[in-house]
Amino acid sequence: MIRIGELASRAGVSTRALRYYEEQGLLHPVRTLTGQRTYDASAVDRVRLIQQLFSAGLGSELLVTLLPAIDDGRLADELSDRLVLERARLGAKIVDLQAAYGRLSALIAIAAHPDDASCPATLDDAVALAASAAR
Repeated sequence: MIRIGELASRAGVSTRALRYYEEQGLLHPVRTLTGQRTYDASAVDRVRLIQQLFSAGLGSELLVTLLPAIDDGRLADELSDRLVLERARLGAKIVDLQAAYGRLSALIAIAAHPDDASCPATLDDAVALAASAAR
């Protein structure tokens, strides 16, 4: 068994994150008689999995349901459908971020090479002009 500080160090997270995972029902430490949290060595992999799921854009509410399904090696259709929806949400976010990236790139190009005669009315116009110039 390892203590919270050691788990945090091995998994590369803060002790505060581990306490949060416990509060959310994602991590289940064993308490000593004095109330200290202890974990078995497999908790390192569990914390890393939780971190990966969070970085994939999933929230703790979904993780509470998802982690036991992962442990069982089976995702119910409803849970699988929820993951598909989450992936679609991320896909839409990626499209929005790519558009924002294009607008910012256009603004940087305008700032780097100001040209009063060809100043676009909007950044979207600038993106379109840059795309047509690239062809």
